[in-house]
Amino acid sequence: MDSLLDTFRELEVTPLTGGAFNPESILLSLLLAFILGQVIAWVYYATHSGLSYSRSFVQALIIITVVVAMVMAVIGNNIVTAVGLMGALALIRFRNIIKDTRDIAFIFCALVIGMATGSRLYGTAIIGTTVLSLIVIYLYVTSFGTHEPHNGFLRFNLRGHIDPKHPIPGILKRFCGNFTLISSQESGFGSPAVEYAYQLMIRNSAKNELMLSELKKVEGIENVSLIMQEQLLEV
Repeated sequence: MDSLLDTFRELEVTPLTGGAFNPESILLSLLLAFILGQVIAWVYYATHSGLSYSRSFVQALIIITVVVAMVMAVIGNNIVTAVGLMGALALIRFRNIIKDTRDIAFIFCALVIGMATGSRLYGTAIIGTTVLSLIVIYLYVTSFGTHEPHNGFLRFNLRGHIDPKHPIPGILKRFCGNFTLISSQESGFGSPAVEYAYQLMIRNSAKNELMLSELKKVEGIENVSLIMQEQLLEV
């Protein structure tokens, strides 16, 4: 344990305490930033869920980490260079809209890791990447923050009207903690079909397919569709 701590202390060499940068240290900083950036990108890829996945964003996480490391190597402890670089970056306009707050968190991770490697705080960069990756994996595996029951929006067409003895309310009671009829509208043009829309509070989203299959067995039902609230928010 003591030898491991000593190793990390030796890695913590900054320009202020360990002298100026040299080609070897710059190359080591960029390579380590590339490796740790890939770790963050792989964790993002493995734990991503939803509809907003982008390959360019995953690649950008790696590039950001390396670029920030290079920026820190350029700045060093030179205040004049830092101010000049801030002025140059102020001219850049970023127009991409980030829909997912989680993506912003990964961008900050890439920035901080790049700053650590660029400043030659290698031990901090490695430990920080490891801890952040473990936290993200834990949140993904435990589905932390998931709110149950899930909200769902159900639509279907039915030939005829639903009365208290109709099988559809019984099916919804089996799978939903609560359900509310939002609208029922005649299709018109002489068709006997009625379009129904329900707001559902689903107990277990893993049984959505089973609920849909039960509904499709009802006589006269057509065009059954279920949209989860999480999907609506991610579009």
